[in-house]
Amino acid sequence: MALIVQKFGGSSVADVERIRRVAGIITDTYSAGNDVVVVLSAQGDTTDDLIEKAAEINPNPSKREMDMLLSTGEQISISLMAMAIEQLGLPVVSLTGWQIGMQTTADYGNARIIRVTADRIRTELDRRRIVLVAGFQGIDKYDDITTLGRGGSDTTAVAIAASLHADLCQIYTDVEGVYTCDPRIMPDAKKLDEITYDEMLELASLGAQVLHNRSVELAKRYGVKLEVLSSFVRKPGTQVKEVVKVEQTKISGIAKDTNVARIALIGLRDEPGVAFKVFRVLSRSKINVDIILQSIGRDGTKDISFTVAKSDMELAEKVLREHKDEVGFEDISVNGDIAKVSIVGAGMMTSPGVASLMFEALYDAKVNINMISTSEIKISVLVPVEDADRAIAAIHRKFF
Repeated sequence: MALIVQKFGGSSVADVERIRRVAGIITDTYSAGNDVVVVLSAQGDTTDDLIEKAAEINPNPSKREMDMLLSTGEQISISLMAMAIEQLGLPVVSLTGWQIGMQTTADYGNARIIRVTADRIRTELDRRRIVLVAGFQGIDKYDDITTLGRGGSDTTAVAIAASLHADLCQIYTDVEGVYTCDPRIMPDAKKLDEITYDEMLELASLGAQVLHNRSVELAKRYGVKLEVLSSFVRKPGTQVKEVVKVEQTKISGIAKDTNVARIALIGLRDEPGVAFKVFRVLSRSKINVDIILQSIGRDGTKDISFTVAKSDMELAEKVLREHKDEVGFEDISVNGDIAKVSIVGAGMMTSPGVASLMFEALYDAKVNINMISTSEIKISVLVPVEDADRAIAAIHRKFF
């Protein structure tokens, strides 16, 4: 008998038919003799619908009250799923984040998990019940409901698996696993049987939407064995783990991120401390910076270009303009019509010429590169957003 944590996303439980299909997966796992804990997301577009309802009442609601509202979406999912499993004649209980002891920080809308006591889960498992948990939510030191931000249900599932020392954490989605590329862009993309935590973390951070990066970080830290698989097709998925059995290919996958904006500060003084002033201003406004490129100094000045999330673009430009005299730049250029295309693979470390192949593919596709960033297992380039899919297709053909 194994302890298995399963997570099902919103598309997997979007309607009655899908709820019943997922109930079948859960009960089959339970009937095989396993202890089962299930984390569910809100159905379909429920979260978006709740945000719209809030906007009708108050265009600028407090983050605390938004968390109170948005947490109800997951509670709808777990209660409906419990009813479906009850109808199949098996013992089940649905629990909210606070009921399982999901303790978080008080950062409403983007709380971080501090610990999961999980005492209630263990009690219910001892009673041989299937335990359904509302994902995406917890409770802070003030006993207020919090939500975990984008991908929060993935993070909930991995945190529970780590707390319970589960044998396996299965993340069910609408695709059959992790692919070398988004199958919607490249229909002949290949499904991977396994991938390392580091590769999956890079792909998740670079725009691949199969797993959220915070969940992969947790899995790597606590050694949680992950499997990504489909809730629509009963097939083995992709295993995410520390070491894979097969010899690494040059790259494992290609990702695209369109939530990117490039900001260039022109005519900065070429002297010590200037970069510190730039990024101190941004950090005060809690703006994360990704790729950074500094030009060679000329005539006592230099330029610094960097990327931020597109959602932070306007704020970043605003605070930099407000501190123009403090930072000391001549002009600022902002571009939100770009995308970040990345290749990831542990095999890159021992395979010379990977960058050359990537750039050759982009040259063949006549895609211009704006910026480049590299690490041991990834290469990212900024390209015009209208060229992103063509760039991905060209790179995929070159490597796969």
